[in-house]
Parts: sequence; C-alpha cells; structure tokens
Amino acid sequence: MKRALPIEKTNIILDQHAAAPLYRQLYERLRAQILAGQLEMGVRLPSTRVLASELGVSRNTTALAYELLLLEGYIESRVGDGTRVARLQSSLLRQAGKSVKKPSRQPGVKSPLAQRGQALLDAERTGDIYSEQATSGTNPFRVGQPDVTHFPYELWARLVAKQARQALPDVASYQHAQGYLPLRAAIATHIGITRGVQCTPEQLILTSGSQGALDLVARTLLDPGQSAWVEDPGYMGARGALLAAEARLIPVPVDEQGLNVEAGRQLSSSARLVIVTPSHQFPSAVTMSLGRRLELLEWSRAAQSWIIEDDYDSEYRFSGRPLQALQGLDNSERVIYIGTFSKVLFPSLRLGYLVVPPALLPGLNAVRRLIDVHPPLLEQLALTDFIVEGHFARYLRKMRAMYLERRNTLITALTQELGGLLEITTPEAGMHLVAWLPQDMSGEYIIKQTTQQGLPILSLSTYSLRPLQRDALVLGFATSTPKELQTGVQKLARALRGRS
Repeated sequence: MKRALPIEKTNIILDQHAAAPLYRQLYERLRAQILAGQLEMGVRLPSTRVLASELGVSRNTTALAYELLLLEGYIESRVGDGTRVARLQSSLLRQAGKSVKKPSRQPGVKSPLAQRGQALLDAERTGDIYSEQATSGTNPFRVGQPDVTHFPYELWARLVAKQARQALPDVASYQHAQGYLPLRAAIATHIGITRGVQCTPEQLILTSGSQGALDLVARTLLDPGQSAWVEDPGYMGARGALLAAEARLIPVPVDEQGLNVEAGRQLSSSARLVIVTPSHQFPSAVTMSLGRRLELLEWSRAAQSWIIEDDYDSEYRFSGRPLQALQGLDNSERVIYIGTFSKVLFPSLRLGYLVVPPALLPGLNAVRRLIDVHPPLLEQLALTDFIVEGHFARYLRKMRAMYLERRNTLITALTQELGGLLEITTPEAGMHLVAWLPQDMSGEYIIKQTTQQGLPILSLSTYSLRPLQRDALVLGFATSTPKELQTGVQKLARALRGRS
C-alpha cells in the first residue's frame, strides 16, 4: 500500500498577497501536478488537516481545494482509504494537460506580454467569478450593477438627437483633455451641494467611468515598485489599476469604522497613495467614521501621500446625514476625488470624473492626452442637458426610493428565513448589503454549494487578499424586484440548510 505523499514533494508555495484566493491557488497547483504526472495516479494525498498544517493555512482552504478536485474527478476519496489521485485514462490526462500547460518558451523567443500585461491577465482570470456573477441574469443578488430598466431612454434619445443636430457640428474638432466645460460646471455644482466637494470646474477631468479615473491616477502618480494601500477586502478594479502601474499592493484591513489607518502605518508608513471608498466601503458596506477620516488625512499630510477617494455610489443614501466627502475636509490638497455616472445611470455610459488638486492638473492632462485625448463628446453634451434641466435629480429621487424598498425587502426576507444563521447588516447607502456567516462556516464552501444550485452569489473573501477571520455573503439588491429578492432568499435558505 502506498503511503501518503509527503507535502515537501509537491513544492507548493501559496501567495497570501495574490489576487486569487488561497484555496484556488492550491487547487490549481495540485491539478497542474496531477495533469503533469508529478502526482502519480493512485498516490495517497495528505489529509486536509495535515496539509493545512504544512502549508500554514486554514483547514477550510485545503478542504475547498480538495472539494473542487473531487468534483472534477482529479482525486478520489473513500472511507478508510483517505484521498488519492484518481486513476485517469492516459489519453484524457494528456488531453487535459494541454489546457493547463503554459506556453513553451523556445530559446530566443520572447514572451508576447510584458510583465505588467501578464499580471493583469492573471488578475482578470482570478476575477472571472466576479464578472460572471455580476452580469448573470439568473442571479437575483448581482453586485455592482444598477437597475437599468427604469432609465428614461426616450428622453435620453431626444437629448442625444438634439445635441447631434444642433451642437455637435460646432464641437466636432478635438476638445480639451479635461472634457466638456459646461458638463464639468454642472458636476461641480452638484457635488458641491450634495457631497461638500470644494472645487471649480477647472479642477475636473472627465474620464471613462471610475475605472478610467483610477487608471489615469495610477499611471501618473506611481513609479514601478512603489507601495500603495488598498482596502482589504476591497474593489478588484482598484487593484487592477495599481497592478497596471506595477505598484506594490499593501492590503490594509477594514473594520467597522472603515480602513484601519494605524494598521496601514505599520505595514507601510510611507506608501505613495491609498485608494479608499469611505462613504460606502466596497464590499463591506461600512461608512468610514469621522475619526478615521481625520486620521487618514493627517497621515497623508505627514507622509506627503495621496488619497484617492472613490465615491462610487454615494448618491444612494437612505438614512442619516452623509458625512462630508474626504475631499471637502482636506486642507492640504492631498485628496483626489472620483465620481461616476455608470453606477447611477447605466453602466455602458462610460463617464466618470476626477476632482484633482491644481498642482496635479498639468501632469494628469499630459497623460490623458496620450491615452485617448478626451472622452467621446456626444454623451457629454446630452448629460449636460440631463443634469441642467433637472432630469438627473428627479431620476435619483425615483431610484433612491426604489432601492430603499428593495433593501428593506431583502433584509426582511433574510431575517425571516435565515435570521438564526446570518447576521445581517443594514447599509445606510449603496446597492448591496453584507450578511455575516457563523464564525466556523466557510464562505467559499457556501458559495460553491449555492452555485451548484444555480444561485451564483459572492462572499466577502472573494474580494480579500488576506484570510478573513469571519466570512460573509455580499448580496446586491438593486437589479431585482421585491418578489425576485424574496424568491432568491428562499432559494438561498434551501441551499444553506441543505449543506452537508
């Protein structure tokens, strides 16, 4: 009888700072070794407990990796016989191995991608689960998407057509890199009133959504290898922009008050910049306390570092008086404010904006001109009318009331169906909430169970670079009707109660 394989022979190294969760890294490494023949058919693998001890990870991590391998037929598990590499047919093994083999590097042939390009490709692969779940029409709890079914498309079409006939011929030549000035003026007025942002239209730069804003800032302010704080758990798009700039990511924990500034200081006191979502942290949904905001501002002033404030969905606040934007509290001109219309109106309207300190304008404009000169103009013209004529404010009021009803419906349904199992937080703003799992329950395992039953939801650990002491479900409520949310919760309850 073959003995269990000593873990040293697998040469497995897991990266706590990689974008991929640890269980996924372990699964991919074991799968690759099985397909390559490094782990021979029939060989007995260590138990999940032993493997976890050897790798220095939680047992949930090894159990999830084994579960995926078992489901796909790469390993077998029998009572009294442990876990062994499955006896795959050699032809199937060779065929499967082709799909996971890295392209061979012939002598003298360069890789087609730069290191940053490969890093972004790897990050995108680990984010596939997010993309599929976020866009899946079968998921009642889609995260990060607004309801686009109630947008006044006929009104928008009339505004676009009017501008195409009347104004576009006069502005058909190249425009200023910062974007259409009347739109910048309308935005400056709006965020000055609603968010306390202190700026002039000349400080605004229009971008291709918030992602374009993050990319522009990262390109302009970061040198390769410089440190940047990121919220952990946090927004994958922010990490992607930093990876594209070849920054060194410093995952800083988030607690009930938001980003833990003291923890950030201990990890990297002189980081070049930090990206935060203080109004409605993504994905934990907490609001950064005033004390933490002032602490973060003081750190940036002392360290001469930049704060990137991503205010992605602050328009949808349901209760309480919103805390003033960080930018409005900043007396040292260290905050760069980001807003977007993609989350508020509809995602394919790729329009966002930056509010930047005057000292940064020349550099950002220079980089902007080399990237894409300026955003398409026709949508800027139509959006200007949409705001100035009052349609924007009316639409916000309508959708805010609708999202509030859906949030309350989801909370009520979760409380009735799963109140004894999940700890549900009530977000004061935004389009999603967090439902905390019991301390000993694995989020990854629950996600796998629900996905198998046609309910592809997300866990908090999906967005985390470090292992979490406690996981949670991240549940969007903006895209589904109250009835769809109630049905989704019933399906979720069946999946959770049926777990083995």
